[in-house]
Amino acid sequence: MQIDDTDRRLLRHLQAEPQMATADLADRAGITAATCWRRLEKLRRAGVLLGTRAVIDWRALGYGVVVSLRFTLDKTDPRAFDEFMTAARDVPEVYEIQTFLGRVDVRLNVLARDMPHYQEIYRHRILTLPHIADIEALMHVADIKLDQGLPL
Repeated sequence: MQIDDTDRRLLRHLQAEPQMATADLADRAGITAATCWRRLEKLRRAGVLLGTRAVIDWRALGYGVVVSLRFTLDKTDPRAFDEFMTAARDVPEVYEIQTFLGRVDVRLNVLARDMPHYQEIYRHRILTLPHIADIEALMHVADIKLDQGLPL
């Protein structure tokens, strides 16, 4: 889908303030509210605008440990990938699952309240996942840049 400067303005403002009312968004983009609504609907139908979401500060809710686990799977079983994914989805503390091409097959991002909680998750939920050949853990220390917006 091709987008024009007006669409870019809308998306830029939505990235900055996703909860902005359509009338305010239209005003900032220099278009009428009806035009704004139509353009947003067009962007949604085209799959450009997938929705808005809440960004939660997990630390404020008591989750102080974030670990990224990189897995290489034992692919001697043709069902290894699917069985691993099915089991990983059932771990409540796993908030993100990504797949890769290369040495690492899967990355799971895990939230825990503290290190004892993480150790419990790791021992009883992660190590029991099927078809693991290798695991590498990366402990999150700090966010240096956390900008999910596109340069529109």
